Amino acid sequence: MIVAVASQKGGTGKTTTSISLAAGIARSGKKTLLVDTDSQANSSKVLLANYPKIPVTETIHATILERKALPIHKTSVPNLDIVPSHILLSNTDVELTTAKDHREARLKIELDKVKQNYEHVFIDCPPALSWLTVNAFTAADQALIVVSPGYFELDSLVQISKSIAEVNELFNPNLKLLGFLFTMSDTTINTQTSLQLLRQAYTGKVIETIIPRNTDIRDAHMNRQDIFAFNRNAKSAYAYLKLIHELFPV
Repeated sequence: MIVAVASQKGGTGKTTTSISLAAGIARSGKKTLLVDTDSQANSSKVLLANYPKIPVTETIHATILERKALPIHKTSVPNLDIVPSHILLSNTDVELTTAKDHREARLKIELDKVKQNYEHVFIDCPPALSWLTVNAFTAADQALIVVSPGYFELDSLVQISKSIAEVNELFNPNLKLLGFLFTMSDTTINTQTSLQLLRQAYTGKVIETIIPRNTDIRDAHMNRQDIFAFNRNAKSAYAYLKLIHELFPV
């Protein structure tokens, strides 16, 4: 299964979710690949100790813009590989807008060549509705939409849902919505109201597992570790394990 982890807004926990799902499943013994298509490259920086030394030619930039094979790197997490991103990927939209061939399917073409080597593939999308996100949705079987509390966060779901429908119609008829994942939950009225509105607006599409706001996640990333390596007893670690069991039951 190929899952695109997406959010139109930054700061929702999208990259944290990508890392945690990929690392959690890999640690259970299943061969997993994480494809980082976010030019901020935060997934890459957490999972690759040598990331600063990786040239742009060994990142997803080479695949999207130069039509090269996916540059796959091993991580320190057992069974987890990653295709790293690069800051120069931020220019992708400008270059793909004028491209004349397969601008929506460059990731899919190369990912199709290696996906049989993995039980699970996750794509960490950029926090924008760009050609990179379109590439991710075109390559994916399912889209997992991450949303955190707040009016603007909820408002952005209308557009990203429309984008999924458009990709479904134009490029990938097999793309399905895996669900909306509510993150950064706490006991505030804002959070409770946001969750209630989300469930009312998207009845039956909101994932049961809720990811709590937890400083262990931030500390784990500061130490370049996934949450399970940093503190597997953290509340967020338990939440992501619960999420894995909900979405990907054995």
